[in-house]
Amino acid sequence: MRTYSCLTVLLWSCVFHVIHMMPSQKRTNKHSHSESITGLSENDGKTLHRTKRGWMWNQFFLLEEYTGPDTQYVGKLHTDQDKGDGNLKYILTGDGAGSLFIIDENTGDIHAAKKLDREEKSLYVLRAKAIDRKTGRQVEPESEFIIKIHDINDNEPKFTKDMYTASIPEMSGVGTSVIQVTATDADDANYGNSAKVVYSILQGQPYFSVDPETGIIKTALPDMSRENREQYQVVIQAKDMGGQMGGLSGTTTVNITLTDVNDNPPRFPQRTYQFSSPESAPPGTPLGRIKANDPDVGENAEIEYSISSGDGSDMFDIVTDKDTQEGIITVKKHLDFENKVLYTLRVEATNAHPDPRFLQLGPFKDTALVKISVEDIDEPPVFSRPWYLIEVDEDAREGSIIGQVVAQDPDTAKNAIKYSVDRHTDLDRIFNIYSGNGSLFISKPLDREETPWHNITVIATEINNPKQSSQIPVFIRILDINDHAPEFANYYETFVCENAKAGQLIQTVSAIDKDQPPRGHRFFFELVPEFAVHPNFSIVDNKDNTAGIMTRRNGYSRSKMSTYLLPIIIFDNDYPIQSSTGTLTIRVCACDSRGNMQSCSAEALLLPAGLSTGALVAILLCIIILLLVVLFTALKRQRKKEPLIISKDDVRDNIVTYNDEGGGEEDTQAFDIGTLRNPEAREESKMRRDVIPETIFQIRRTAPLWENIDVQDFIHRRLKENDLDPAAPPYDSLATYAYEGNDSIANSLSSLESLTTEGNQDYEYLSDWGPRFKKLADMYGGEDSDRD
Repeated sequence: MRTYSCLTVLLWSCVFHVIHMMPSQKRTNKHSHSESITGLSENDGKTLHRTKRGWMWNQFFLLEEYTGPDTQYVGKLHTDQDKGDGNLKYILTGDGAGSLFIIDENTGDIHAAKKLDREEKSLYVLRAKAIDRKTGRQVEPESEFIIKIHDINDNEPKFTKDMYTASIPEMSGVGTSVIQVTATDADDANYGNSAKVVYSILQGQPYFSVDPETGIIKTALPDMSRENREQYQVVIQAKDMGGQMGGLSGTTTVNITLTDVNDNPPRFPQRTYQFSSPESAPPGTPLGRIKANDPDVGENAEIEYSISSGDGSDMFDIVTDKDTQEGIITVKKHLDFENKVLYTLRVEATNAHPDPRFLQLGPFKDTALVKISVEDIDEPPVFSRPWYLIEVDEDAREGSIIGQVVAQDPDTAKNAIKYSVDRHTDLDRIFNIYSGNGSLFISKPLDREETPWHNITVIATEINNPKQSSQIPVFIRILDINDHAPEFANYYETFVCENAKAGQLIQTVSAIDKDQPPRGHRFFFELVPEFAVHPNFSIVDNKDNTAGIMTRRNGYSRSKMSTYLLPIIIFDNDYPIQSSTGTLTIRVCACDSRGNMQSCSAEALLLPAGLSTGALVAILLCIIILLLVVLFTALKRQRKKEPLIISKDDVRDNIVTYNDEGGGEEDTQAFDIGTLRNPEAREESKMRRDVIPETIFQIRRTAPLWENIDVQDFIHRRLKENDLDPAAPPYDSLATYAYEGNDSIANSLSSLESLTTEGNQDYEYLSDWGPRFKKLADMYGGEDSDRD
């Protein structure tokens, strides 16, 4: 290295010597004065002069990574203004000036103060000045120059990855590209061979090779099998200097995996397999597993199993377990030891995804023989049918056989069987069965209208082994017979208007029947023979299971007949024919002109027109009270006279409890017996205010009774006088038996009380209230009403 540095110094010395000896066109001065030539010409005789450039230097070069003991000399700055007397000062500015590059301000010599790395920075741009020390002015304009760093081979090639991973299908041909590796060199590619890289393979032969210029790794052997070897590790070297001796190098590792292809067919490890199954195994029961080996992996190892031939191909099936790639043999149909004890199957295993490129290697399938033996077990009885349907008429007699179920033992022993009915399905014990032959018979009467279907279960059990039993459903359908008569479908509230015309439809009736004839219901309607020709109504059969009730005359009167009873016979058309009689109640009602019902009550004709329901209730209550008073009076007459004070049933107590209502505002002694004696009654007898004074009614005075201290005799006499009084009116009024005090100051509020005047009251205004108040006007409106 020291020899190399000496050569460099010698080279630079020669370069700078040449610089000073070179012609002016090779000098570099960025800011030099323009060159002009003056001299004497042939025409004008003038002298030509040339102005010289001030700066003298060329482009500087410097080697990187200098490791000498002294600073590396770069070059020298010099101007022709320098007389060598030390008046000029050289100044350096720009990239690295003062730190990387140092200039001698007196001589202009430039040295590199530190070791430089081209890979960090390949060139530096600097500016130079020459200043007069005395005046401080620039004797030369500032000029820019470049220092370039020459490269040396100090960087080894480096791969982009420390480790590469690649894969390639097995059985690939020679020269198949696997992966490309890339190495880079930080040295200058434009200067020498320091950055020229060459690839070579250090490990991985003879399986793989690498292209020395591109770094592409390729296969070198044909038909490499993954099943033999799957992983390969290849080491690649990258060397600079074009691979020559002395160049720097770097390595990387490439892990190559062979991926699987479907180049292996499945193969059974054995040719025959043995399995067994009990005859009671239900369909879907697995019997065993078989497996064909395939060295491939993934979907290339997926196998499909099938039964290609054999006498048990319809009794057994085989499916593939996707997780283990095994073939599972299962039962397809019920086995019967008594029918067949051994089955033979030929099972085939086939690749699910064959590769057409490798079909020439042979058939990608294999076969094996599977033998299955059936084991005998004690089986329960088997019925001849999966279920039974029995139909029976609902009028079948008790003890009648309605059907039979049959079961037998499937085993070779053929054990005897007994039958029974599961009573959980026949809680009413309507049906029974003969245990020996399975015949079903009726134990109770049947009714289709109550239960049209009976679902029972029959059990068959082996006599020698009661644990072996089976059961079967039996559906019993009850067939209908015509045992119910038709009847009205609804309760009809029928009425006829008083102003109805002959031939008018007043009601449409229909019928229902609990029976269900196969051809549907057909009903017929007619009047009972006694009323075959009814004077008031007739019936018309509409031929659609309905009938219309028609009037036969004009006008009906509630006063004469408020209700009509119309008996109607309804027939069906099934065998035997059933019939019933329904009575239709027809009320006579008052209707408006449109035929809308207004009133159907017959009592409404006897009451005054226009009275409301409340008024009728009030009148009825008055009548009831009057009847109670009369009844009470009759009972008192029959009672034996008792002492006034001693008896517990003292009359005075009864009077106080039930009749005494006090004397009004002036009454202060409610229990004073004197209140029963009207002092005014001794003087005169007032006329009754609830009757109209007439000459035919004689006013008679009653005898004074105030001398009698016996209250009971007093009441009896007054009662007798009223009972025997011929002038007692028939109106709703109460007789006064005892004095109840003077009138109230507020006067009476009763609507029944007449005016305060003793004259007759005028009821003529009732005639203006309309026809509904006509009868009331006749009773109160004139003098003739009472006489009539």
